[in-house]
Amino acid sequence: MKKLINAPESYVDEMLDGLTAAHPSLVRDGAAGRVIRRRVPAKGKVGIASGGGSGHLPLFTGYVGGGLLDACSIGNVFEGPNVDSCTEAIRLAHGGRGVLCLYGNYGGDRMNFDMACELLEMEGIATRTVLGTDDVASAAPAEAHKRRGVAGIVYAYKAAGACAERGAELEEVARIAAKAVAATRTIGVALASCRVPTAARPTFTLGDDEIEMGMGIHGEPGIWRDTLKPADAVVDEMLDRLFADRPPQRGGRVSILVNSLGATPLEELFILYRRAAARLADAGLSVVSPLVGPYVTSMEMAGASISLCHLDEELEDLLTAPADCPFWRVG
Repeated sequence: MKKLINAPESYVDEMLDGLTAAHPSLVRDGAAGRVIRRRVPAKGKVGIASGGGSGHLPLFTGYVGGGLLDACSIGNVFEGPNVDSCTEAIRLAHGGRGVLCLYGNYGGDRMNFDMACELLEMEGIATRTVLGTDDVASAAPAEAHKRRGVAGIVYAYKAAGACAERGAELEEVARIAAKAVAATRTIGVALASCRVPTAARPTFTLGDDEIEMGMGIHGEPGIWRDTLKPADAVVDEMLDRLFADRPPQRGGRVSILVNSLGATPLEELFILYRRAAARLADAGLSVVSPLVGPYVTSMEMAGASISLCHLDEELEDLLTAPADCPFWRVG
């Protein structure tokens, strides 16, 4: 597989240099060199920091902006950020009223952010942590706390970011983030693997006629592997699994994200959305602010995910509030 790179070891740093050059609203900062922050820091509000491995743009760094994240740490491809960059991201996000750490439920990320929070608490910076746990394929409902965080975390970014912009206290911003996570479910399908720049071979292999249901965004094993099915049949199973796992408290309005994992073109995403919209209507669900596109990718992995965020008035109000970052603008 060919890549337009100079050297594997410079992949992340050159990407960050290009990202900030193309988007002046973002600044690369911190002694560790792998933190992106808003050019004009937001003061007098709760800060929101995130982080994770490279290879998933727009996640994580692409969602730094007004009404979303204040700072983000970034690691090597598919590797969590180190403790130093997590610490710097939290410190740079701090506007005087504490920081919410909002990131995916992965062991290395948890360990390093937890250590960073302990260090900064000693400096007087209050922190709270909320983990994205929306991937229904990664654990049963009874063990939902073990689930991976995937594309649905963008709903938590949006709701928590809007809440913070309105001047809420840290505990309230954390409550809203946790509420958005609890309201969101995601499942993905893979058609072909990505390749990490430093790897000699693809992360996994799928036959030319194969599809895998439930595979994670790093190539974690899914639920089943079989021959490729028509798009409508794939969407039907994805939605059936999401419907079966709906949160107990839910209304009749949802936001849906049909997300490309990297290589799947928009045309195919709209074919998927066409079926999903019809199924949601048949289920008596009204769609609010649908999202279709590459919101959380996995290098050049072919495939897609579908996320449903079940809304009440509070979440809907926050999801439709203004926000602006390089890859997503609302209002």
